[in-house]
Amino acid sequence: MLTTDFVPGSPIWLDLGSPDPGASRDFYSALFGWSLDSAGPEADDYGFFRLDDRAVGGLGPLTEERAAPAWTVYFATEDADDTTARVRRAGGDVRFGPVDVFGHGRMSGLTDPTGAQFAVWQARDTGGLGAVTIPNSLCWTELLSADPAAAKDFYRSVFGWQEQDVPFGEATYTVLTPIGGGTSSGQGGIMQLTADQAAAGLGSHWLPYFEVPDADATIAKARQLGGAVRAPARNAHGVGRFAQLIDPHGAPFAVITSAGPAD
Repeated sequence: MLTTDFVPGSPIWLDLGSPDPGASRDFYSALFGWSLDSAGPEADDYGFFRLDDRAVGGLGPLTEERAAPAWTVYFATEDADDTTARVRRAGGDVRFGPVDVFGHGRMSGLTDPTGAQFAVWQARDTGGLGAVTIPNSLCWTELLSADPAAAKDFYRSVFGWQEQDVPFGEATYTVLTPIGGGTSSGQGGIMQLTADQAAAGLGSHWLPYFEVPDADATIAKARQLGGAVRAPARNAHGVGRFAQLIDPHGAPFAVITSAGPAD
């Protein structure tokens, strides 16, 4: 599971690029009980979502040309320049960076060979998320890929992730654990895009999962707030009840009520 004991390759941050940050602030604040602290105009009106004063993500306007509303997952690195070079050598694309973000850290925006966008963060003054796995915070990251084999080769080369393939219904799910991640059961996964998803025009992308006390209640509330369901709620033994949603601007995310030890 995710922790805030960040090691290279572990999810360390996520933020939302929105065409209307004010409306996105209102949606997620109502859905998850988050507040937003603005970093001010010198930071291009970037803001920090907080839950009980702990950072749970970021929010900013869309800044890249032709960018679609989306959550971006950041992975920890001790050297953003070296990791960016690794991405190039492994066949990925560098959208921007490496670039310093004031004194907070150094980052790059990247794309894997299957088309999924992500970023890396070399922490300095800002270490990363202040809360994970608790209700209404990030608890999992998942790559839905058009080519899982190519994706695994790429991320193994860049981050050295350990992999474990497990059956998941009629599909295979790859659980990812960063080197040095200890005895955790993994901090992310890779799964094949379904035929229906591909037919609907979905490309490879990273999907954040947020822990919630009641998945069905959260789904109903998201609908009331103008969101939509992309994949309906389902139960998975030993995992929990989860669903994929879309916020009012089209950014995908997922919610899950994780299974307890006896489930």
